[in-house]
Amino acid sequence: MTMNAPSASLDAAHDIALSEYFDGHPVATFAIDTRHVITQWNRACEHLLGWNKADMVGTTNQWQAFYARPRPVLADLIVDGEEDELARLYSGKFQQSTLIPGAYEAEDFFPNIGASGHWLHFTAAPLRDKQGRLVGAIETLRDVTERRVAENALRRAHDNLEHVVRKRTAELAEINERLQDDICQRLLAEGELRRSNLELTELNDKLSRAQQQLVQADKLASIGQLAAGVAHEINNPVGYIFSNFSTLETYLQQLFDMLAAYQRAEAGLDPQAAAPLAALRQQIDLDFLREDIPALMAESREGIARVRHIVQDLKDFSRVDAQQEWVWADLRRGIDSTLNIVANEVKYKADVVKEYGDIPDIQCLPLQLNQVVMNLVVNAAHAIGEQRGRITVRTGVEGDDQVWFEVADNGSGMPPEVVSRIFDPFFTTKAVGKGTGLGLSLSYGIVQKHGGSIDVDTEPGRGTTFRVRLPVHQQGAAAAAGEQP
Repeated sequence: MTMNAPSASLDAAHDIALSEYFDGHPVATFAIDTRHVITQWNRACEHLLGWNKADMVGTTNQWQAFYARPRPVLADLIVDGEEDELARLYSGKFQQSTLIPGAYEAEDFFPNIGASGHWLHFTAAPLRDKQGRLVGAIETLRDVTERRVAENALRRAHDNLEHVVRKRTAELAEINERLQDDICQRLLAEGELRRSNLELTELNDKLSRAQQQLVQADKLASIGQLAAGVAHEINNPVGYIFSNFSTLETYLQQLFDMLAAYQRAEAGLDPQAAAPLAALRQQIDLDFLREDIPALMAESREGIARVRHIVQDLKDFSRVDAQQEWVWADLRRGIDSTLNIVANEVKYKADVVKEYGDIPDIQCLPLQLNQVVMNLVVNAAHAIGEQRGRITVRTGVEGDDQVWFEVADNGSGMPPEVVSRIFDPFFTTKAVGKGTGLGLSLSYGIVQKHGGSIDVDTEPGRGTTFRVRLPVHQQGAAAAAGEQP
C-alpha cells in the first residue's frame, strides 16, 4: 500500500494536468479511450458544440454533438480501425493526414450544431502509450463555416459569372452570327451592286456607241443626201454638155469639110480674089486649127467623162437610194468609189496601189463598208510623214465563206500602248481639233455588225496594215436582200 499510494497520486496529478491542458487549448478537442468512452471534452468544444463537459465525459454519447441518430464519429473509426466504414461514411470528404501517421482529416456540414448548422473541419488521430499500444483517439474540430459560406458564395458568384459569361457568350455568338449574316448579305448586295454597276456601265457604253453610230449614221445620211443631190444637179448639166459636145464635134467636122472644099475651089478663082482668102488662111493658121481643135475636143470630152465618173462614184458612195438594206455588192467597186472620193485627201501624200484578188459579191450594207474603207485610207494618209508614201489596198478570199480587204501604209506605225486603245471611242493621237477619235471605233462597230473582224499589224517605223474579214453570207439578214445574183 505504501508503495502504491504515491503512484496513484501521480496518476491523479497527471489527469488533472492533462485536463487543464485540454481546457486551455483554443481548438475544440475531445478524446476517447478504446471503449469509446469520452475522457476529455475541453471548453472550446463546449463552446463550439454546445454540450457541457460534465454531460459528455465518461459517456459514449459523442455522436449526440454531431448527429440526430447514433453513428460513429471519426475518432470512433480510428479506435476501431474501420477503414471500410470510414470510406462509406465519409466518402469523398476525408483524406489521410500528411503530418500525423494513422490520422485522418475530414470536412462536413452538421445541421444539428447551432441554429443553422456549421461546417467543421475535424482531424482524428490515434493515442498510443509508451509501448506504442493504442489507448484511444483524439479529435480536434475547427469551425470553417465562414470559409465555407465564403467559398459557397464565391462558387455561386463563379457559377453566376459562368452563367452570365455563357449567356453573354451565347448572345455574342448570336450577334456574331447575325453580324456574319449581315456581312454576307452586304457582300452579296455589294456583289449585286457591282454586277448591276457593270451592267449599267456596259449598257451605258452600248448606248453611247449606239448614239455615236446614230449621230454618224445621221451625218452620213445627210452627207449622202447632199452628195446625191449635188451629184444629180451636176449630172444634169454634164449630161447635156456631153450631148451637145458630141453634136459640136459633128458640126466642126462638117465645117472642116466645108473649108477643105473652099480651099480646093481657090485654084479656079481669080488670083486677085483668091489672094485675100490665102492671106486670111495664113493669118488664122487653118492647118493648125484643124489639128488642134480635135485634140482640144478630145481632152474636153475626157474631162467631162471624168466629171461624170466622179459624180457616179459620189452617188455610189452615198447610196441614198439603198436605204441601208442588206444587198449583194462587189466590194471592189465600193473601194474604187471610195478611193475616188478621198483622192484629194490622199494624192498629195501617197501613191495608192490596188492589188485586187478575185472575190465574190458579198451580202452587206455598202454605204457602211464604204465608210470603213474611207476611215482606213484617210488614217493611212495621215500616218505618212513628210516624204511621199505608199498606200496599198488588197482584196482576197479566205476559206469558202469569207473575203478580206487590207489597207496598208508605210507610215510611222504605232506603239503597243496605242494599238490597245485605237478602237476606243474618242481616242485619237491627232492634235486637238484634227480628229474626233470616232473613225476606227465606228469602223469596228460596222465590221462587228457584219459579223466580221478587223485586225491590225503595226510596228513603229514599219507602217500599219489593217485587215478586215467579212462573211459572204449574212445570217439573219433582211429577206429583202434576196438571193445572191
